[in-house]
Amino acid sequence: MTAPELQALWLSLQVAGVATLATLPVALLLALALARGRWPGKPLLEALVNLPLVLPPVVIGYALLLAFGRQGPLGRWLNEVFGITFVFSFRGAVLAAAVMALPLMVRALRQALEAVDRGLEDAARTLGASRLDAFFSVTLPLAAPGLLSGAVLGYAASLGEFGATITFVSNVPGQTQTLPLAIYSALQSADGEAAALRLVACSVALAFAALALAHWGSRRVARLMGTNAA
Repeated sequence: MTAPELQALWLSLQVAGVATLATLPVALLLALALARGRWPGKPLLEALVNLPLVLPPVVIGYALLLAFGRQGPLGRWLNEVFGITFVFSFRGAVLAAAVMALPLMVRALRQALEAVDRGLEDAARTLGASRLDAFFSVTLPLAAPGLLSGAVLGYAASLGEFGATITFVSNVPGQTQTLPLAIYSALQSADGEAAALRLVACSVALAFAALALAHWGSRRVARLMGTNAA
């Protein structure tokens, strides 16, 4: 692989990693809110969370540009107060990837939380544990395989994100040009087919590695839980 291709690969790994780590706590809170109980705003929150799944990524990217662009309300405020900008930057690529990965992570985490027997939490509380202690000592460990699956799904979605990224932060080598954008640029070149094939092969290898890691991690967590239970 050439230096620009390695740069796109490294940037993709960084963007996906930061986006996943930043999104995981938010996804867990949203999944918890959607999995537990009924409250008036729940259908609206669920619709907002799932919006990136049903809207074209270009629309999401344009919405981010309107909100976080230099003239957007959030973008102008963040720039004036904290000196933070998102357009044409690594930070913006992370934000676009995080928004697109969020609904997949929330779905996986919600299913994992809903599968946990609430009676186990109630039993822990009758033994003196607070609601927070019961969640961290009982619910979260039992939902750990789903947590891992959600993280891997988010990471894979971030690696493959294209439409929102190119619309929001453009295609800047070394700043926002991730693997999908590098493939797109290679295909626009008359002699870029070989580079595109190398990048595609790299993307496929990363996808298989992520799936293998998720499978191994889920089995490892299940084994550890079985050992602890015994």
